[in-house]
Amino acid sequence: MIRLVLLIVVLALIAFGASWLADRPGEMVIAWQGWRIETTVPVALAALAAFSVALLVVWHLLSLLVRAPSLIAAFSRRRKREKGWAAVSRGLIAIGAGDVDAARRARADAQRHLPHEPLTRLLAAQAAQFAGDQDDALRTFRAMLDVPDTRLIGLRGLHIEARRSGDIAASRVLAEEAAGQAPALTWAADAVIEARCAEGDYAGARAVLEKQMAHRGIDKLQYRRRRAVLLAAEALALEASDPPVARERAVEAVRLAPTLVPAAAVAGRLLGLNGDLRKATKIVETAYAATPHPELAEVCAHLRPGDAALDRLKRIRALAARAPDHPESLIALAHATIDAHEFAEARALLQRVSAEPTQRICLLMAELEAAEHEDVGKAREWAARALRAPRDPAWIADGRVYDDWGPVSPVTGKLDAFTWAVPPGVSATPVLEHEAERVRTAIAAIREKEEARREIARAAELERLAAVDAAAHAEALAARAAAEAAAPADGHATVAQATDVTMKADPVIALPPLPDDPGPDVEAEPADAAPSRKRLFGL
Repeated sequence: MIRLVLLIVVLALIAFGASWLADRPGEMVIAWQGWRIETTVPVALAALAAFSVALLVVWHLLSLLVRAPSLIAAFSRRRKREKGWAAVSRGLIAIGAGDVDAARRARADAQRHLPHEPLTRLLAAQAAQFAGDQDDALRTFRAMLDVPDTRLIGLRGLHIEARRSGDIAASRVLAEEAAGQAPALTWAADAVIEARCAEGDYAGARAVLEKQMAHRGIDKLQYRRRRAVLLAAEALALEASDPPVARERAVEAVRLAPTLVPAAAVAGRLLGLNGDLRKATKIVETAYAATPHPELAEVCAHLRPGDAALDRLKRIRALAARAPDHPESLIALAHATIDAHEFAEARALLQRVSAEPTQRICLLMAELEAAEHEDVGKAREWAARALRAPRDPAWIADGRVYDDWGPVSPVTGKLDAFTWAVPPGVSATPVLEHEAERVRTAIAAIREKEEARREIARAAELERLAAVDAAAHAEALAARAAAEAAAPADGHATVAQATDVTMKADPVIALPPLPDDPGPDVEAEPADAAPSRKRLFGL
């Protein structure tokens, strides 16, 4: 818009000047060497302008002739450069499209036209990787290390090749060098953090994270989350060996990320052991309100070791109030009510989630049947249903299910990769061992009660038989004494024989067979018996 206005102004000035000269024609006379030229002022000005234009054209032609060799050389270089960039573009597109031959041809053209360009070397390395020529790729990446502009590219390429070949030590050295040269580089920092976490060096991993934050490699929210993950991992590692340090790390992790479940769990356990129940309860309840998790419920129930079942139930009720309609709250309450022998309440809680029971709910119903009614048959039936029940939430990282949380993924090494969710596409998987152990304990308690009752009955039967045997023996002695009193002195043999006959005539009292236990604890089976069915979860 401004240029248009300026053009209009210039044209207006030219028109004004032309009209001004037309109104004042004037005359000019030039006498030189016998020549006399008479003309008007406008004509003289037009001739002067034409002469100037012709002079400029001649000067430009002469300059072009003088600079022709250099112009031709520059044109050739520009043309060659354009062909090189076109080859680089074709090569990258061919690699993306999966055309190995086209990528190889484009690489040759780029190396011929642009041999010293960084992108040409990158194309050569990627083409070698794409074609599976690892030696060529390694040579290309090593050549990049000698050029400052491509050094980081070379380090990353060598790092990737080292990981592919399984050389973890070499990949770590390369990542350490790249992180030292550029601390904000994401791939280098992540690789170093992964390596140090694998070695248990969480303090070293935090140092790399601090450098990355100082060089603006990540934002503040991401930094706080990652630091909390590393602190929680260190607290879990030190929980048994150094509880005070572990407690300090866990509390700092909770301060940075209050909803991080592993940090809240280990902080709650350690604070509870230290006697700080109020702070521990607050941390656990805050994390539970964001993510209801069974580990948090377990920590809350056992914050104070040695508490009675009713005390644990009271704390679980307060915790479940933070997420009253969540299935995990109902399951936690069912656990606590079964432990407190509040079976009616436990059954009412489980009925609220029994429309589509998951594996844990089925095992809780099995435990409830065993604990309340001592019904092993129904307990086994619910345990069998657990095999076909939908899966409960679990720790997932990179599509795989794990029993425990970790700071980095075992598959890719990514930091903070674990999530608590239902595994997608999984409808039936092995049940949780903890829940199955509770069912086994409940059934074992039933067996112990039955065994105790059998022992009592066996002892009573033995006492009765002993009493009968004593009475018969006393009767035999009385009969012998009477026979001795009635017999003559020389009739000892006869009396003795009569006594022996009497004793032999007494009925022999045999113990009745002990009742068999037809349950699953029978260790030996007859040789011709049918093979027993396989037990469910060892129940």
